[in-house]
Amino acid sequence: MKFSTFHLFHQFAGQTAREVYDYQLEVVELLEELGFDGVWIAEHHFRDYGVVPNVFTLLSNLAARTERLRLGTGIVVLPLHNPIHVAEEAAMVDLLSGGRLQLGIGRGYQSAEFENFGLDLAEARDRFDECLDMIVGLWTQEPFEYKGRFHKTTHPLTLMPKPVQRPHPPLHVAAVSPETVERYAARGLPILADPAAPFKKIAEAARTWHATAAAHGVDTAGAELVASRSVYVAPTAEQARADQARFEAGFDRSRIFNAASAPIDPATGRAAKGFEFYQDRYLKGGSVDNEFRWNQLEVIGDPERVIGQIAAIREMGFTNLMCDFGSTRPLPLDEMRRVLRFFAAEVMPAFR
Repeated sequence: MKFSTFHLFHQFAGQTAREVYDYQLEVVELLEELGFDGVWIAEHHFRDYGVVPNVFTLLSNLAARTERLRLGTGIVVLPLHNPIHVAEEAAMVDLLSGGRLQLGIGRGYQSAEFENFGLDLAEARDRFDECLDMIVGLWTQEPFEYKGRFHKTTHPLTLMPKPVQRPHPPLHVAAVSPETVERYAARGLPILADPAAPFKKIAEAARTWHATAAAHGVDTAGAELVASRSVYVAPTAEQARADQARFEAGFDRSRIFNAASAPIDPATGRAAKGFEFYQDRYLKGGSVDNEFRWNQLEVIGDPERVIGQIAAIREMGFTNLMCDFGSTRPLPLDEMRRVLRFFAAEVMPAFR
């Protein structure tokens, strides 16, 4: 099992954007020291929910600060971008980092982001597929030509520079709906499993991915499926439970689960075309009680319990645990350091 971490760059009340960056950069440098395998940085726009509008700029900074960590985009919202720019910027980060880029990609879902870029959310899937085809083509074909509904090349293109990794950096598709799991398993693209789905749902997603990939002749040996979970380990289960209650009591869920975050068509007030699976998901408030979080959603407890949960996730077919140690929890930096050091000392050795 590999251990990576998720970084939303959420801006809490009273923080400046620069303070958010400084905090997270210190955390990433500690992760390398502690032996974590990689980091994943989220892209968001127009809100303090996440203040990294260009993931590649941030990863270029991290490439200079680290030597070993894999540098992941978690995720690039492809429909919001020109795919040529994505292919170029990703190749540049891969080159600067010595071949450490992992490209997590997705079609997005937040209506506010699409509206402010002047895009129709109902076109997200088709735009995503065109972008994906162009990026892979630019990395692997020379010269490259393309003509699609949304994008085309006027002349044959040769990408400069090329990525270090061959045939290209590893790709991972964010998968919430069963349709997405099956669609990209057929192409052999590993998934980043839904962080808000309970354990039984991500287990089902992994089974579906492997079965679909095999049915389409994909060699699944060595495929790196990524499970994203909220993670917290304390010396005792009692302390972990108490801390979980403290975190939840201080967390305003409406900052995440709201109309701006929902994939809603403004003309109908319902889920946009292609996002029917999401209907009401981001409007119900996302309220789950602590018992549900403890038993079905989070990797949390004392070291023994957490090790057991991670072993179960590995048995599901995941080989990389993307740990969210508090992207929406306002932990002081010293407390975050203690959490990370304790996890690295008490949990990670069981899987090395």
